[in-house]
Amino acid sequence: MKETGDDTRQKAILASAFQAFSTYGFRKTSMDDIARGAGMSRPAVYLHYKNKEAIVRKLTQLHYAEKIAAVTEALSGSGTVSDLATRAILAQADGMAAILASPHGIEMLDTTKSMSIDIVEEGEAELTDLYAAWLTREDVAGRVRLFETPDETAKTITVALKGVKMTASGAEEFERRTVQLAALIGAGLEVR
Repeated sequence: MKETGDDTRQKAILASAFQAFSTYGFRKTSMDDIARGAGMSRPAVYLHYKNKEAIVRKLTQLHYAEKIAAVTEALSGSGTVSDLATRAILAQADGMAAILASPHGIEMLDTTKSMSIDIVEEGEAELTDLYAAWLTREDVAGRVRLFETPDETAKTITVALKGVKMTASGAEEFERRTVQLAALIGAGLEVR
């Protein structure tokens, strides 16, 4: 599918907004900052997004679309249960360290949650459903050891990853704990 000029402008706006939010924080970023970073006028930005909140909501939608695609791909690959779980969890976490490393990463996460809670809840539910469907397939094949239902186990995976994100003191700790979480979950699911 060919990209239109409108698509190119929207991508430029979103990239500029993400960069500005990372650098200055949501509150201190103005629509002028976003327009300048996108190489556009402020009125041109308003043709695409009515305000910063609409931009945050679109960035959140794109984030979850990307994560859902990455987790789907990871879980549909081949390998041991541990390999697949690790790839999926790391795919879901990919990019979060960069957000946490930015001076306003925590503010960005809080802003996203407050302005896009419906999108966040829907995205988290879709990710949970992906893990549950995978666990169900693996359980039928006799490849996983479950202590709860596939749905409950899937919820534990997504909630645990969210907990790591919300409690990590920074990017380095987030990456270290995510790798550890992936290894523990993979090892725990593996049939011995």
